[in-house]
Amino acid sequence: MTTTNVARLLKQSDIPFDLLSYPVDEQDLSVQNVARKISYPLSSIFKTLVLETDAHQYVFAVISGEEEVSLKAVARAVSAKKTHLVPMKDLKQLTGYIRGGVAPIGAKKPFPVLLSDSALNQEFIIISAGKRGLQVKLAPDDFLRFTNGIVFMNR
Repeated sequence: MTTTNVARLLKQSDIPFDLLSYPVDEQDLSVQNVARKISYPLSSIFKTLVLETDAHQYVFAVISGEEEVSLKAVARAVSAKKTHLVPMKDLKQLTGYIRGGVAPIGAKKPFPVLLSDSALNQEFIIISAGKRGLQVKLAPDDFLRFTNGIVFMNR
């Protein structure tokens, strides 16, 4: 199986994880489709969104597949007045990743990481491994420790 920066970095740090693969459907990169293909509940699949604050700072918001991001909650968590989603066309330049493969680990630049408090109810979370068709499954505490992430209430 192909390895990715995400898997390599987690392995180097002795963070336990499982690498999960699935066939990519370029027409449907949704979190719902990923959940179906890897046979895990939507509540355990976490998507990574890249947001920009009014002060032109970037942040990764990692939220459950069941959630929609609250721009106000992200702004509160990073002490900003406003945030907005980064346009898809800018993702690769900012992170090194493309839509459907954005990960908060191994990105070109280390942006602050926010993890939805819904992850605290999970034994594990599944996030992108940095490439379409690959996901990593790991404990939320390990994820937070590795990324120096903070938990935020996404509401």
